[in-house]
Amino acid sequence: MATAVGVAIWLWPHLPARVPSHWDVDGQPNGYASRFWAVAMWPLLIAGLAVLAAVLPRISPKRFEMESFAGVYGVLMLVIQGVMLVLGITAMLAGAGHAVPMAVIAPLGVGVLLMVLGNYMGKLRRNFFMGIRTPWTLASEAVWERTHRLAGWTYVLAGAAMVVLGLAGAMVGWTLAAVVVVLLIPAIYSYFIYRRLEGRHSPEGDGS
Repeated sequence: MATAVGVAIWLWPHLPARVPSHWDVDGQPNGYASRFWAVAMWPLLIAGLAVLAAVLPRISPKRFEMESFAGVYGVLMLVIQGVMLVLGITAMLAGAGHAVPMAVIAPLGVGVLLMVLGNYMGKLRRNFFMGIRTPWTLASEAVWERTHRLAGWTYVLAGAAMVVLGLAGAMVGWTLAAVVVVLLIPAIYSYFIYRRLEGRHSPEGDGS
């Protein structure tokens, strides 16, 4: 957060009264905010994520405690904050008139985040705040584990696709559409694997 505040103070004199705060798929600004909110929202967002990182483990329900993977949780929250910092600095630089390719940096940042998440997916344990939280993964430890093993691969593949397509200058809209489809796969898979496991352990599935 201190870095974001420092960049905001440095760029403040160079920012116009209305600063771009949102960009379309071609990297052209299509939304604006006041100078104050254009720079304040990034430190506030990062600070909010830091508060969440500290609070969520303390309010986790019984049987879904996060202590068993506290190290993984801490790393992932730091990575998310780091990506938000990069995006925030990029947005503030663009708002101050610097030539920064938002259409490239945004998918790169999100792609790297997805690849990091994918590498840690298999180490997450059941919880209500991080991971593939469908009714079926929360109901079964086995479904959670199998779903997150698959999610690890899909997240890494989706992230790599975003990085490659971003560097190639591909349309961000198509990239995001492909990623959404890939990220839906684990959620859908969790339903079918739950039905299969439940059927296996039901009286009918046991042949009794």
